[in-house]
Amino acid sequence: SQVRDLLATQTMTLNELKVRRIEVNGRLADGVYAKDVILHIIRKLGVNGGTGFAYEFAGEVFDRFSMEERMTACNMSIEGGARVGYVNPDDKTFEYLRGRPHAPKDAQWDESVEKWKSFASDKGCSYDDLVVIQADEIAPTVTWGINPGQAVAIDERIPIPEECEVSDRASILEALEYMKLDSGNPIKGTPIDVAFIGSCTNGRLSDLEEVASKIKGFKVKDGVKAIVVPGSQVVSKLAVEKGLDKVFEDAGFEWRYAGCSMCLAMNPDKLIGDQLCASSSNRNFKGRQGSPTGRTMLMSPLMVAAAAITGEVSDSRLIFSS
Repeated sequence: SQVRDLLATQTMTLNELKVRRIEVNGRLADGVYAKDVILHIIRKLGVNGGTGFAYEFAGEVFDRFSMEERMTACNMSIEGGARVGYVNPDDKTFEYLRGRPHAPKDAQWDESVEKWKSFASDKGCSYDDLVVIQADEIAPTVTWGINPGQAVAIDERIPIPEECEVSDRASILEALEYMKLDSGNPIKGTPIDVAFIGSCTNGRLSDLEEVASKIKGFKVKDGVKAIVVPGSQVVSKLAVEKGLDKVFEDAGFEWRYAGCSMCLAMNPDKLIGDQLCASSSNRNFKGRQGSPTGRTMLMSPLMVAAAAITGEVSDSRLIFSS
């Protein structure tokens, strides 16, 4: 009905959003990526925690993040219930935009930068909510359930319903039944059938470069179907120019044309039966990857690569330690 009203009136009624500032301070450990940060945030605040909010990501970690890393977090704000996620524009933002197609030039560039600077939150402003997270709390993170908030660190165990809040037990039991996982077991070592690196969340050039730099000399485990799908045609072109497609193919991954692919079971890229997929995408809902009984575990691209090589959920820090 909302789509009907939008098309009929060309307008949409929106309530004014509250703003939650989420600061992540300190320095991330090696092997911890932007995907781990946003999965940790959603785990902490819940998939409905952002309802009615805009998320402003800030702090030392986001200051150091590249634009593409910032995009990974902002991209998944909606999975945390927020209407929008953003990082205040800064010099890193402006340099990322400089010289790109359709970017302003010459005097218009200087005028635009001044305008963009005005979009940033005022110093000393108040927020509707403030969440502060220390970077050393965050480890490589993997979802075990049927929404992005049902996640644990790689060295943790799958939750035991009786040890959780009473209000969460029904959803935990539902997730465990669907995912065919046993409560209390380590998440590490869970066998996988499919590995997918791609999507608008983690199919960017920097994601592919990071994985390619680690997997030389490794091979996808027999019996695992592993595919890599660049997030756009531009990313695909640049990756091929850098020879990344050959690195992945040499390791046993299939290199595909750019697109959505297995993120939402586009074209033939679908799970079969109850296959379990280690995926760098953004949603792990029931049936998301094509099969009504297919199972999805979200993680960073390098964690997906580690799972593809070992055939099970693994700690990429140990697999690629050399």
